[in-house]
Amino acid sequence: MASAKPLPLDSPLVETELVETEPVSQQELNAWRRGFTPQAEIWNGRLAMLGLSVGLSVLLVVRLAGG
Repeated sequence: MASAKPLPLDSPLVETELVETEPVSQQELNAWRRGFTPQAEIWNGRLAMLGLSVGLSVLLVVRLAGG
């Protein structure tokens, strides 16, 4: 099996455009915003992990209690 080689930097397939970013405060990241925003994606991830944890915990408790 051939090993994958990285693309040279002068290749047309390599994106070299840099995107300017500005620092964001903690309060801004934790803001409850709707729509396709970074804040909404952060909350979506947090709630997904919470749901997964609760679901697995319930399964574990039911298994242990059911014998």
